[in-house]
Amino acid sequence: MIELPLVKQHLRIDHDYDDLLLGSYIGAAVSAFETFTNRTLIAPDEPTPTPSVRDIHFSKSIQQGALLLIGHWYSNRESVVIGATANSVPMATTALWMPHRWACI
Repeated sequence: MIELPLVKQHLRIDHDYDDLLLGSYIGAAVSAFETFTNRTLIAPDEPTPTPSVRDIHFSKSIQQGALLLIGHWYSNRESVVIGATANSVPMATTALWMPHRWACI
């Protein structure tokens, strides 16, 4: 759903050296969205399965949150960075994905 050329444009990458790594980040970002929201992503042009409670169509806000998360992972490849100010996962990703969250009560 998130195309590699878009990710490379977002990150301003003009080489192919990291394509495999970026592909892994794309898959991980989609998985992170589904885990965070407790939803299942479906393509925008794909019909919604019946009954559809937790399925959600891929949208621009979901894509933007994923791009921000992929950029964070690409820039910070380790879980701990020595000699830098501590930062959490980008809050913008949470802000973009929170409205899509499915709460089980």
